[in-house]
Order: sequence, then C-alpha cells, then structure tokens
Amino acid sequence: MATVESFPVINMEKLNGEERPAVMAQIKDACENWGFFELVNHGIPHEFLDKVERLTKEHYKVRMEHKFKELVASKSLEAEVTDMDWESTFHLSHLPVSNISDLPDLTHEYREVMREFGKKLEKLAEELLELLCENLGLQKGYLKKALHGSRGPTFGTKVSNYPPCPNPDLVKGLRAHTDAGGLILLFQDDKVSGLQLLKDARWVDVPPMPHSIVINIGDQLEVISNGKYKSVMHRVVSRRDGEGRMSIASFYNPGSDAVIYPAAELAEKARVTSYPKYVFEDYMNHYVKVKFEAKEPRFQAFKALENAAATTS
Repeated sequence: MATVESFPVINMEKLNGEERPAVMAQIKDACENWGFFELVNHGIPHEFLDKVERLTKEHYKVRMEHKFKELVASKSLEAEVTDMDWESTFHLSHLPVSNISDLPDLTHEYREVMREFGKKLEKLAEELLELLCENLGLQKGYLKKALHGSRGPTFGTKVSNYPPCPNPDLVKGLRAHTDAGGLILLFQDDKVSGLQLLKDARWVDVPPMPHSIVINIGDQLEVISNGKYKSVMHRVVSRRDGEGRMSIASFYNPGSDAVIYPAAELAEKARVTSYPKYVFEDYMNHYVKVKFEAKEPRFQAFKALENAAATTS
C-alpha cells in the first residue's frame, strides 16, 4: 500500500539548479503513477496564503455556516446518503470572464485577495503545463494552446468547507470522482486531512502540508497525453471532530469550444489512439450527469460517436 511518506512532494526551487533532472523525473513519475503531487517552494508567498486561509475561514463562519446547518437539518442521517456531499461551497470564475465583482457576500478585502489568488494560481498552472510539455516531449506551449479554444482557457476556483459531520460513516465530504478538466491546483487545510486518492486499489491520504499546493491531473490531460498521464479517482472523507476542513481548488480547464484529442506525436509513438476527439463543452455536458461514475465509459461513449461519424462521412 502506498504511504504518506511516499506521496510525491516536489520542491520547485530545485528546478533552478543541478537537481533539475531529478525533479523533472519526480514530476514525470507522479503524473504517470499517481495522478497527484504536492508542490512546495512554488513561489506564492506564505504570508499571502495565510491571508487567503484566514479570510476564507472567516467568510464561512460569518456568511455560510448557518446556511449549511439549515441544509443538513433537513437531511436524515439514519441511512447512507448517496445524493449529497457534506460540503459548503461557492464558486469564483476568473477566465474568460471574472464574476468576483458580482458576488454579493464577499468583503472588499476578501474579494481583492481572491482576485489576486486567481492570478497567482493561473501563472503557476501555466508554469506547470510547460514542465509537463517538457516531460512529454511536446513542443513548448503545446498544452496551453490545446486548452485555449477561441477565448482562452476556462479558469475558476471552488471554495469549500467541510464541517464536522455527526455521522461520517453515512455521508462523504465529497464522493469519489475524477476531475473533468485539465490541471487542478488545490490549496488545502494544513491541519485537517480528508482528501484521499485511489492508488493500487487502496485509498491513500493526501497529506496536509503548510503552504503547499496539491496538483492533480484531469481527464483532458489524460486524453491529450494519450493515456500517458492519468486522471485518478479521489474523494473527501467527512470527519466527526475538529474545526472542519478548508479546501480551495482552482481548475485550469479548456475553453468551452476547445477541441480535445491526443497529441499526434504521442499517438504515433504509442502506435495506437485509444482516446476520442471532441469539443470540451460536449464532454462537460455529459460529465455532469455521470461525475461520480467510472471515467472509462465517458471516453468510450465519445469514441463511439467519433467512429460512427467517420463511417457515415
């Protein structure tokens, strides 16, 4: 079984020195065998992340906690709950159009901090895409261009709090799923664990670490890499005790009209293309109906559509 001690932790500072080849090999192994890794020394100031965490937890206490308590009061936890996640969330859109000015409940300080947070995470995402291009042997800028579409990528943040749950055996914080998009960057609580990924048929904790950013591969990077990198099932388990857990996940996804397909160089190298070609918006329309099911039937459904179109043309 994989252990916390073996969970891939990438020190980005070491990319600038003689240890770069070893760090790039770590990233390659994490993308191919874990679908997740954790970044430290990523360039986002610790003081800034501390402010994001403080304001997020304050916002939940003042604006959202009572709404969540009202919601769960209406739910019976006498049997397993399969149609609800034990989480309180709101969403920020950064690209192609920001909605941060439109959200009524945010203080001015929190609004400005989250606007800046989005810019820093977008920059980090694009740095990482270049590193993945390098490891995959793709031309510089290939992944950013593949996700671009006509208006640029879709980039947004899901802000979640997972309060203590009176019966964690009956309800998940967030049910198991793979992420539909491209690259996911998570700033999570550094004291309360809860995020787990499925590796070698076992659930493995993603360890909380101060000021780290957790990265995971989405379905679209699996397709573009022709399966070399894999999106991985993950979940959030609810906890009975403590203060609850904070999670801020930013999603660097394709533009809605981006056409997604395996990179030609990788398909030629593998001599097989087992993934379909489709428009990202079509994939998302399908994904929302089957999010908590296995990903393979999603790919197969679009491959079947592609084959059917080819035989009739």
